[in-house]
Amino acid sequence: MSSRQGTETATLAGGCFWCLEAVFDSLEGVVSVCPGFAGGTTVNPTYEEVCTGTTGHAEVVQITFDPRVISFQDLLEVFFNIHDPTTLNRQGPDVGTQYRSAIFYHTEQQRQIAESMIAELEASRAFDLPIVTEVVPFTVFYPAEDYHKNYYNLNPSQPYCRTVIAPKLAKFRKKYQDRLKE
Repeated sequence: MSSRQGTETATLAGGCFWCLEAVFDSLEGVVSVCPGFAGGTTVNPTYEEVCTGTTGHAEVVQITFDPRVISFQDLLEVFFNIHDPTTLNRQGPDVGTQYRSAIFYHTEQQRQIAESMIAELEASRAFDLPIVTEVVPFTVFYPAEDYHKNYYNLNPSQPYCRTVIAPKLAKFRKKYQDRLKE
């Protein structure tokens, strides 16, 4: 799927979208990252509705990227390194179906890449437990309210940002320093 000429779209769920946005937005080749919701049944859900766990939606990031600079497979490598794909409906302190691990594929090629990567990770025993990441077709994306956009950069001293996002971002930046935007 293309949203801008020469770009592709990826939609990923791996816990809190503030964490995912902060990580993916700093990667070279990522044009934009928008936090939002996908995978549920409620039309135009609010953050408060999604937090109840009754909408079926997951917190996601929709990533617009330039595949000539960073591939979908590269994005998934980062994705599997920054969250725990073995915990069902939870990431650290965040619990509920809205925090599930999921890849919402936009094309058949994305589905194949995702399933192949999961099979390789399982075969290599990269994780102690089985991967529970859903690989499901993308249907619709609802952007989160404006105050969620660029949340970490605008609220670095907020307790959740300091205790959860900052350490995850530091670990990511150290591992992927050669892939970061200047």
